[in-house]
Amino acid sequence: MAAGGRLPSALPAAGVRAAFLRFFQQQHGHRRLPSAPVRPRGDPSLLFVNAGMNQVPNSPPRPLRFKPIFLGTAHPRSELSRYRRVVNSQKCVRAGGKHNDLEDVGRDGCHHTFFEMLGNWSFGDYFKEEACSMAWELLTEVYEIPKDRLYVTYFGGDSSLGLSADEECRDIWLQLGVPASRVLPFPLKDNFWEMGDTGPCGPCTEIHYDHVGGGRNAAALVNQGSPDVVEIWNLVFMQYNREVEGNLLPLPQHHVDTGMGLERLVAVLQNKRSNYDTDLFTPILDAIHKGCGAPRYRGLVGDADVGRVNMAYRVVADHVRALCVCITDGIYPGLSGAELVLRRILRRAVRFCSEVLHAPPGLLASLVPTVVEVLGDAYPELRKNADQVMNIISENEAAFLSSLERGRRVIERTVQQMQPSTNFPADVAWSLYGNLGFPLDLIDLMLEEKGIRLDSDAFNELVLEDAKRKAQGAQAGQLEGTDVHLDVHSLAQLRSDNVPATDDSPKYSYKLGQHGQYEFSPCQATVLTLYRDQSLQKEVGAGQRCGVILDRTNFYAEQGGQASDQGYLIRLGQQDILFPVESVRLCGGYVVHEVTAVETLRAGDQVQLFVDEARRLACMTNHTATHLLSFALRHVLGDRTEQRGSHVTAERLRFDFDSQGPVTVEQLQRVEQVVQDVIKRNEAVHMAEVPLALARRVQGLRAMDEEYPDPVRIVSLGVPVETVLTCDSEAARQTSVELCCGTHLLQTGAMEDLAIVSERQLVKGVSRVIAVTGRQAKQAREVGQCLAVEVDSVSIRMKQRSTSVAEMQNLSKEVGQLTKVVASTAMPQWQRKELQTILKALQRTANTAIKKLEMQQAEEKAQSLLTKHCNRPVIIDTVPADSLSILMKVVNQLCDKSPGTSVLLLSPQASGEVLCACQVSKDCLPVFSAADWAVAVCTQMEGKAGGSPVVAKGSGNAKGIQGALTTALEFAQSAIELATVL
Repeated sequence: MAAGGRLPSALPAAGVRAAFLRFFQQQHGHRRLPSAPVRPRGDPSLLFVNAGMNQVPNSPPRPLRFKPIFLGTAHPRSELSRYRRVVNSQKCVRAGGKHNDLEDVGRDGCHHTFFEMLGNWSFGDYFKEEACSMAWELLTEVYEIPKDRLYVTYFGGDSSLGLSADEECRDIWLQLGVPASRVLPFPLKDNFWEMGDTGPCGPCTEIHYDHVGGGRNAAALVNQGSPDVVEIWNLVFMQYNREVEGNLLPLPQHHVDTGMGLERLVAVLQNKRSNYDTDLFTPILDAIHKGCGAPRYRGLVGDADVGRVNMAYRVVADHVRALCVCITDGIYPGLSGAELVLRRILRRAVRFCSEVLHAPPGLLASLVPTVVEVLGDAYPELRKNADQVMNIISENEAAFLSSLERGRRVIERTVQQMQPSTNFPADVAWSLYGNLGFPLDLIDLMLEEKGIRLDSDAFNELVLEDAKRKAQGAQAGQLEGTDVHLDVHSLAQLRSDNVPATDDSPKYSYKLGQHGQYEFSPCQATVLTLYRDQSLQKEVGAGQRCGVILDRTNFYAEQGGQASDQGYLIRLGQQDILFPVESVRLCGGYVVHEVTAVETLRAGDQVQLFVDEARRLACMTNHTATHLLSFALRHVLGDRTEQRGSHVTAERLRFDFDSQGPVTVEQLQRVEQVVQDVIKRNEAVHMAEVPLALARRVQGLRAMDEEYPDPVRIVSLGVPVETVLTCDSEAARQTSVELCCGTHLLQTGAMEDLAIVSERQLVKGVSRVIAVTGRQAKQAREVGQCLAVEVDSVSIRMKQRSTSVAEMQNLSKEVGQLTKVVASTAMPQWQRKELQTILKALQRTANTAIKKLEMQQAEEKAQSLLTKHCNRPVIIDTVPADSLSILMKVVNQLCDKSPGTSVLLLSPQASGEVLCACQVSKDCLPVFSAADWAVAVCTQMEGKAGGSPVVAKGSGNAKGIQGALTTALEFAQSAIELATVL
């Protein structure tokens, strides 16, 4: 160990990580596990793995890799059931959701979105003494951290929960030689770890490090938020389970779960006050400097960091690590969930690169090789996917840079107009957020730099209004806006004025780029007229909602079941004024764009149109999937399966069709398989306009009971349109061929996957399915697989026929919880039906077993009590019972075996509650009432009771149990004496 409280020579980060893993693996017999991906499998409620224990989830609704082991519910044949000692370094991301460090990243030297968590676990093997001893040995002997720099904390107890201080843990630290002045008790909020409202939990002990040292006593700074004294390791002792009711029950076995952040540990061992000064970050910071030419990184924070250049370095270095890890693990920048959070991270990084570091385009992607060099040995998957990561970052950076410049001008112009006010208008922020894809935290940051703030209350109102509008639109299945629906008189006027119908052919103008990404062509147009208050107008003022009719457009108007595009338009020459397009409607050949004018808008204005490309692509994906699903249903269910309606949005697709009854599990599986086969073949999607008369001759085309334009657009999957038009061609019967005006993918492979997540009969003869595609479909399958494992585990444990009522009741409760999760979670419908059938049978088995076990226990206890209280008119006693149901059965059995006896039994519980059950002999009625007897006894225990004159039950507090027994006897004697007299 280094002398004088000084640290030894710095150990590289890779060496720190390797030493941790080697220590537990080689010296203490732990099994080393690879890191799980940062995308949690099977739990949509968790965006990222954000702690070492949240690795691969196994038990809804809370994600936790090892939760089944803690609860004793691990599948007996699973790998989990064989784990005893485990160690690993887990990739974690804290951004979005409950654990969110995103907005703090860059402001100091310790916050990160991506970080590594070193952890060791014991499952029913070692416990507190060994865990503390190993931790102390590693820190002080392997890493040679001076002992006088370390402080430990332990759980100080909580009287409200009936939990005493963890003196066992305190004594272990004292025996290891830690001075009493450095072993500190802390309350529940600091030293009792819980995974959520329910689930495994227990006291924890933390090890803290004093950066200053020098022989001082820094105990007063522990857990006080001081940057000088920081927590480096948390050891959690899993010994309880928090039940749904809130009470704590001991776990069948004791477990250990520890977590130590690598970045903070390396900073300690390399004698750095900032994580960014360690070799986990310095190579990336150097690469940033070389790529942008900005002044070198100096580690400045706050006011000292003039121009926020150092903050930009930290943001970019942190965010590019997160991007590399997330994209490698299959999370790509997108529109919802973890994908949306990753898009925020990427755009935040792009903004700091471009506007603070003044870096050339492409800097962010150029940092990927450096990240791979730093992390690639620990996580080899990074090396395999480096090129893909660079391409995705480059494409997303290029897509955002033009919007970033436009957004910056919007903010600057708005700030100039609003002076001297310091409240940035919410409607402008909403436009930046909705139309340019600016993350809210990025807007806040850009405003903060100008000394102004967003009107958050007004912004939140806009968010709520938008959510309500979307909900109403989804329920109605159509657009909510009514102002843009041209009335008959306005349509007549347009035609009499010879206003040409809108040319909307540019909506089909898109192609596949070099790397397989979709590229949408720009569109310029002229405002022909405006529509407001059921009249055509030449001018609309600022703040007014109106319909805009253009000579041409690339926006898709809702028709054919496909939701309309959204986006914005700008006037040529005014790049900093955005007119949001909220919906688009087709009326008599005119495409009407619903717009809220942010400034005066006039007929004759020249505008440029920008479609929300991500939303459009999602709609294209789901529309092509709808065609493919229609074909698959006909293929599986028969040619008479006709479409009865559909609705396509960016989030999902809905399809109604003729049916003879509910679709079976096997049929649902076959339908999905047909779709997946076409996706795997990556079939070309052929589209062409043909004369309507020619289209009608296509063999196998579904019934044409709708009005179609002439010429009509044909969409054919895998077969060129000219082939299906050939006389007597059977090609259309072997694939999907539809008349459709919608927008579609150019190749089916981009769909990735399709999962039917709902199927039901609307009315007799008509069924409705709802399906999702792409990553949503993959996530639905992951959820289904995880739930199937859970159900299988319960099924096996049920077959083991436990003789414990409590265990069977827990299994029954687990089946009930799983039943609710299976019914409400997005997962393949065929799998939902299978699991529901299994769970229904398991619930019946559990209920039968519980009743049988309760009767057996009741009979045994009743016989024992009858022997003890032979031939007495009143039996009053305490008896162990797992539930009020069992206690009542014991009472019933006693009275059946001894009809002239009145019985009252109390059963103390581990939680401190006392259960009460009683029955009065019919010979003593009506003077002796069971309900009155139970009320008197439970009142003595500060509880409640109720029932009938014959049987009653209740509960109370254990503190009053002796008084309750006395009351019970006195009440019974008095009642029996009175009954005898009468």
